[in-house]
Amino acid sequence: MIELQRIEKTFHTADRAPFQALRGIDLQVQTGEIFGIIGRSGAGKSTLIRTLNLLERPSSGRVIIEGQDITALDGAALRAARQRIGMVFQHFNLLNARTVYENVRFPLRLTGQYSAAQMKERVDEVLALVGLTEHRDKYPRQLSGGQQQRVGIARALANRPRLLLCDEATSALDPETTRSILQLLARINQEIGLTIVLITHGMDVIRAICHRVAILERGSIVEQGEVTQIFRDPQHEVTRALLDPLGIHFGAPTNEVLA
Repeated sequence: MIELQRIEKTFHTADRAPFQALRGIDLQVQTGEIFGIIGRSGAGKSTLIRTLNLLERPSSGRVIIEGQDITALDGAALRAARQRIGMVFQHFNLLNARTVYENVRFPLRLTGQYSAAQMKERVDEVLALVGLTEHRDKYPRQLSGGQQQRVGIARALANRPRLLLCDEATSALDPETTRSILQLLARINQEIGLTIVLITHGMDVIRAICHRVAILERGSIVEQGEVTQIFRDPQHEVTRALLDPLGIHFGAPTNEVLA
């Protein structure tokens, strides 16, 4: 289980007043679920998801993952904890001068814990999982956007993480490719029981894949709960505003990708 306890984050710069991006966030994510975080631009979504691996260290509060307070860690201990947390980025963040195989192998090499044979076995395994075996020797520029994101997912899975963070992982993709990536994430969640936390600005993504959702506004959680309940009976005006572009009546079917 992942637990955020009273997370606050304030940014300080020399030329402007302090900006409070997160305000007293309390959140629990159950092991094996797909949890969505949604909000309008500037709500604090990216800041929040990056506190889960301390890419953004909170100003106060605690991040507890599987019973370990990672906010108390630094140095080698923090690096070891991060190996259990994979992350998929909006714009792929691939190494353009390296092949698909080399991109996926890269985090394994960084650990210094695997032999060449072990790395090859693991890379082959995750490339098969994401459907890219035949593209292993290609470079990112030779791939479509969806294929590049599959490389990003494979790379994030290489170290067998217990938690996968998805930072707007489909927002740079067309609708058809978005659907295929969401189907892949749902299958990974089901097959290996991987806990997934994703942020998005679209309720269509939440409806398609998530079990539970938190709605963020101005750095605070204004509503959270089961996706089916939120769609059936949204309580907060921000939630209703986010649902409005879908053109649905409250109570519409959810988890379309999983069906």
